[in-house]
Amino acid sequence: MTRIGRASILFLCTGNSCRSQMAEGWANHLKADSLEAHSAGTTPHGVDPLAVRAMAEAGVDISGQKSNDALELMDELFDWVVTLCGGAAETCPVFSGPTKRLHVGFDDPPALARDAADDEEAMSHYRRVRDEIRAFVETLPEGLSETSYRA
Repeated sequence: MTRIGRASILFLCTGNSCRSQMAEGWANHLKADSLEAHSAGTTPHGVDPLAVRAMAEAGVDISGQKSNDALELMDELFDWVVTLCGGAAETCPVFSGPTKRLHVGFDDPPALARDAADDEEAMSHYRRVRDEIRAFVETLPEGLSETSYRA
């Protein structure tokens, strides 16, 4: 729950490898004074190296973040759980307490980059989604309401 004037937020994706990692990184970089940010996945599988690279290009180091399992956080109290992909929205577990849930969908960079000719072509997808996630995080915490933001 809200701790010392900061809203506790969990960014949730299926793999906790890219979008949720970026969101946690942006929140910690831009909004540490107003948000206590975490990320997890419904089936986590490690942090995507191209997500780490994209964030580093923007001056945010997420290389030390780890891929967390949402089920291991079930006893944590969050003010908000924000799902960032359709899979997570459909399979989001029910968290303790009066947690509010919001879905804000973003394209999946690894899926978009699957047929890229090289890393540089792949990075264009990561950069675009990184910047879209930043724009969303910049609206927080004021932008957290079930009706305030829909992607």
